Amino acid sequence: MTGMVSSAPVYAAMVCAGAAAWLMGGRNRAARRARVLLADGAMAGPVRPPWERARAWCRARLRPEWWCLVAGVMIALVGESFVPLLAGAVGVPLAGRARRARAARHLTGQRADAVIALCGALAGEVRAGRQPTEALLVAARDSGGLGAARGAVVAAARFGGDVPRALCEDAREPGAEGLGGLAACWRVAVDRGAGLAAGLERLESALRAERDQRADLRAQLAGARSTAVLLAALPLLGLLLGTALGADPLRVLLHTGPGLACLLVGGVLEGAGLWWALRIVRGAEER
Repeated sequence: MTGMVSSAPVYAAMVCAGAAAWLMGGRNRAARRARVLLADGAMAGPVRPPWERARAWCRARLRPEWWCLVAGVMIALVGESFVPLLAGAVGVPLAGRARRARAARHLTGQRADAVIALCGALAGEVRAGRQPTEALLVAARDSGGLGAARGAVVAAARFGGDVPRALCEDAREPGAEGLGGLAACWRVAVDRGAGLAAGLERLESALRAERDQRADLRAQLAGARSTAVLLAALPLLGLLLGTALGADPLRVLLHTGPGLACLLVGGVLEGAGLWWALRIVRGAEER
């Protein structure tokens, strides 16, 4: 039974190597067929080395969170244990959630910048002498601040619909809250005859100042975030130092009872500490 467990990582390595060879072979056959069909060398273009094709394939088909599983497989092969493989499998959904949250924050920032650009463009068009509806159509065409509600807002402006209501619908999206101020400016300008351009310029200035303040706060908190991540990586540095000194920490952690207990408790405490520190940083950014 012990021999079967110790040889299991070797079998896993053979399976991974065979899968990689099959994938690379399939891509090589496809490249050869393409070169045959495109007999003209100028049309075929330069042929990339196999390692560059493999790297491009990994970037195109493997999301970043799957590298947790790859790292777990590699450590499992070195340490001859299934524990790193299980840890890598658990880390895949956690890393995917972190990646999606980071992408959502980036999209929120882009949407806020687009709303600021929309307010500036609309104010400029109104200052140039265009009517509000015509100015909104031009600004919506030149700016992406309306997002998914662009069609509804354009239709409302073109056919005499409720433009503020359409703007308020899109203001519910994260980062597009400034469209609520745009809707208020539009409603005041239409109902009371107030100057739309002046209100839009003040709104743009307020949104820009809020964005700059958040960017400054994010830059100030970058040091705290980097410190938390660096402290979380110190145990890995300790494992590398122990391996360099010949202590063989992987054998102790993965093949002994006290080592497995220390690994479990330390991993839980490490993850909880990193989550708590990053939660504090994100809470400070959202205020």
